[in-house]
Amino acid sequence: MDNEKPRLLVVVGSVREGRFGPVVASWVAEQADAHGGFDVEVVDLAEFDIPLALPAASPKYAGDDYPRPAGMAALTSALANADAFVLVTPEYNHSYPASLKAAIDWHFTQWTAKPVAFVSYGGAAGGRHAVLHLENVLTELHAVTVRDGLAFPNYFTAWQDGHPLDAEAPAYAKTLLDQLSWWANALRSAREAVPYPA
Repeated sequence: MDNEKPRLLVVVGSVREGRFGPVVASWVAEQADAHGGFDVEVVDLAEFDIPLALPAASPKYAGDDYPRPAGMAALTSALANADAFVLVTPEYNHSYPASLKAAIDWHFTQWTAKPVAFVSYGGAAGGRHAVLHLENVLTELHAVTVRDGLAFPNYFTAWQDGHPLDAEAPAYAKTLLDQLSWWANALRSAREAVPYPA
């Protein structure tokens, strides 16, 4: 791993059977690798034990001592080590999946003062309702949400062989990654220079 590059974590947010998320996340990771500004890792929430029931104490105050299940240790480590995130999410009932909410709620400081970009997919809205909700949640955790995201309406007819049919999609992805790279480098330097005020 190149220690000079920010570490980008691409998160597959859906755990639903037959989900399309891994296809989208794989394409996003390809775009990020081609961009060259990041060390890229993909994590799939389906591979972790993420209970919906939370301890009484908030992770906001417990920090590293927060009592998380052993099955979540690798996810916690990946989130903590990341300098930037791309959350890949579908839209379920005009919002985002419970799996993604649970993963966020089990963590707090891992998101703080780090940039988050969104790639969504769905029906006519392309997952945009999910992203609107996520922007509110991540702001509460002191993350910085990137303005330009990617949304794939009617993904079931708009993709073929693991790639979107829209020829402009790579250019849109580059814009997202350029912005994410700027924020990742700026915020990493800021975190190293001065601790973020809690």
